Amino acid sequence: MSLEVNDLRVHYRTLKGDVRALDGVSFDVADGEIVGLAGESGCGKTTLGKSLIRLDGRMRHVGGTVALDGEELPIGDDRAMNKRRFKDVSIIPQYSMSAMNPTRRIGRMIADLLGSRGIAYRDLKRELVQRLELVGLPEKVLDNYPIELSGGMKQRMVMVISTLLDPSLLIADEVTSALDVSNQKAVAETLVRFRDMGFVKSMIVVTHDLSLVYQIADTIMVMYAGRIVEKASAETIVKAPQHPYTKALISALPEVGLEYGDRKLKSIPGKPPQLLNPPTGCRFRARCPLAGDECAEQPPLVGIDRGHEAACWKLEESNARA
Repeated sequence: MSLEVNDLRVHYRTLKGDVRALDGVSFDVADGEIVGLAGESGCGKTTLGKSLIRLDGRMRHVGGTVALDGEELPIGDDRAMNKRRFKDVSIIPQYSMSAMNPTRRIGRMIADLLGSRGIAYRDLKRELVQRLELVGLPEKVLDNYPIELSGGMKQRMVMVISTLLDPSLLIADEVTSALDVSNQKAVAETLVRFRDMGFVKSMIVVTHDLSLVYQIADTIMVMYAGRIVEKASAETIVKAPQHPYTKALISALPEVGLEYGDRKLKSIPGKPPQLLNPPTGCRFRARCPLAGDECAEQPPLVGIDRGHEAACWKLEESNARA
């Protein structure tokens, strides 16, 4: 097992109190697995990704554990995690096209990053050039400033930098959101290629685009209001979702996996709850057409089939209405 997350709880401190961005999240990612993480804006996707590498100083680790390759990660300690970043766990940040230092030539910037990890630039230069060629970038880009690269080139450059030390876990956070369709497809294919070539062992792809993640992910997890509500194979999530929220999310999108479709899109009524003071029980109940009295209690994440879990008291009723 590559990654094991158990009851992870992460809050953001504000003047009004703690925002419970992650509130009891548990899941596993196997060696070689690509997991897509989907949900509405504000559901906790990016927070989950950042918490695994402790990339945001505003985060407060309240509880739970994260183990990578059998060793617990010190996600509550920024200094201790700094030794693990990029070597063990790495990230392609959400705004990766602006992630590179604009005042440094790209080669110099990479040399500084490697030096901070005790690695000589010359020792990895040949490997770096080979990976640049793999994503269609010439060696001469190392002499460029980031502003001299197009958006797609910057994205591919950041992907190479983030995986240069062959991390066990890669977190790809909305890596295609600012790209056109052709570049989106190229980036998605590159992520799969990096996994297949052993540059990363496993991967979590954070996205709001189910159509994209369906093409590359082995498993999809759906989050809502700081909790995981369903996890299954990509095919099952798209073709046979069980949780009412997952069904509503799929219904609000163009038909995934189809070139043409005539199904009418449906919006999800209401809006997600505020996590400063979240409601008790199922957090989707105020928007759920199946909600009943039992939904005042938090539903556990239960197994439906092999590799398929959902957190809902109304699973049988939900299936009957499908």
